[in-house]
Amino acid sequence: MSDSITYLHNITPQQLGEIISENVKTQLEELKRELQLKETDIYFTRNEVAEMLKIDLSTLYNWTKQGKLKSVGISGRVYYRKQDIDQALIKIN
Repeated sequence: MSDSITYLHNITPQQLGEIISENVKTQLEELKRELQLKETDIYFTRNEVAEMLKIDLSTLYNWTKQGKLKSVGISGRVYYRKQDIDQALIKIN
């Protein structure tokens, strides 16, 4: 947030409302961007994903092999990004 001083001489209530609205909108957009960046950094193990989706590890393996879920690996370990899990879910109706 800027530390500038705003003088309210010759300003209408409507103009003041627009200034406040624009500042709130800007702050909300910044917060949304920060939350999206944090969300993409969340990784789950195979066991965590299977438990989260209430499926067996063999089902998770098959879905990954079929391309329904995207996995990433580090040093032979398999992880799933939260963003990829959310994108794999299909909205019904």
